[in-house]
Amino acid sequence: MSTIAAFLHAAQARLGGVSTTPRLDAELILAHLLGWPRARLVAERDYPVAPPVAEGFAALLARRAGGEPVAYLVGHKEFYGLDLAVDRRVLVPRPETELLVELALAAARRIATGRSDALRIADIGTGSGAISIALAVHLPAAQIDAVDISPEALDVARANVERHGLAGRVRLLRGDLLAPLEGRYDLIVSNPPYTILAEVEPNVYAHEPHLALEGGGPTGADIYRRLFADAPAHLQPGGALLCEIGAWQGELVANLARAAFPPAEVRVVRDLAGHDRVVSVATAP
Repeated sequence: MSTIAAFLHAAQARLGGVSTTPRLDAELILAHLLGWPRARLVAERDYPVAPPVAEGFAALLARRAGGEPVAYLVGHKEFYGLDLAVDRRVLVPRPETELLVELALAAARRIATGRSDALRIADIGTGSGAISIALAVHLPAAQIDAVDISPEALDVARANVERHGLAGRVRLLRGDLLAPLEGRYDLIVSNPPYTILAEVEPNVYAHEPHLALEGGGPTGADIYRRLFADAPAHLQPGGALLCEIGAWQGELVANLARAAFPPAEVRVVRDLAGHDRVVSVATAP
C-alpha cells in the first residue's frame, strides 16, 4: 500500500492546473476520508493508505479535478471560525464575506450601547446560514431572522443553526428579500446574488447554485435596487444596513443607498485585497 506522503504528492501534481491550493485541497480530502484532523497527515506521512480509502480518494480527486469545490466534496466549510455543513444546495461561504460579519458586529455593538433590550437583526439571502450563525454566536442577546427564497438552502441553514444550538435565536423565513419581515430591525445584513451570471468563473457556474449567484441584471445592481426600495420601512432609526458587493460595484451601490436613505451616512469599505466589498448605511437616530 502507498503512503499518505505518496498519495498527497501525486494528488498535488494532478490538481496543480486546476486549483491555486492543490496541496491543501488534497490534504483536506484525504483527512476527511480518514476521519483525521489535517495536522495528523503531516505527523503520520508514512502511514499506509488502505485500498477502500485509496478508492474513495481517487473518486473525490477526480471530482476536484473537474472543478467541484472541496467544501462540497467533504461536506463542510469553515467560516469565521465556525464549521458549517455545505452542499450543492448553497453557495460555498467565501472568506471575503467575513468582512461583512466584522462590520456587522461592530455596528451591532455600537447600536446596543446603553440598551437593555435584545437587538433585532435580519440576514437577507442567508444561504447556509453562515452570517446569521456567526452573528448569533458573537452577539448572545441578539434575535436574528434569516431569510432565503430557496427552501433547499433553508434546509441546509436549519441543520447548521441546530448544529450550533441556535434554534431559539435564529429564525428561518422563506421569501423574497425583505418580504417575510415584520416590523423594524436594528441591523439588516445581506450578501445578495449580485453577480452577472455570464461573467461567473466557469467552475463556480458549473457547480454552485445559480439562484444564489445571479439576481442583479446587466450591472449586478438590480438586487440592490429592490432591497433598498423596501429597507427604509424595516430599519429602526439609528440602525444600520450592510451589504456585500462586487469589486466593481462600490460607487454604483453607494449611490443607490444614498438615494434610498438621503440623511444616512453611506460608505464603501474595501477588503484586504483593496477591492470594494461592503456598502455600509448608518441611519440617524
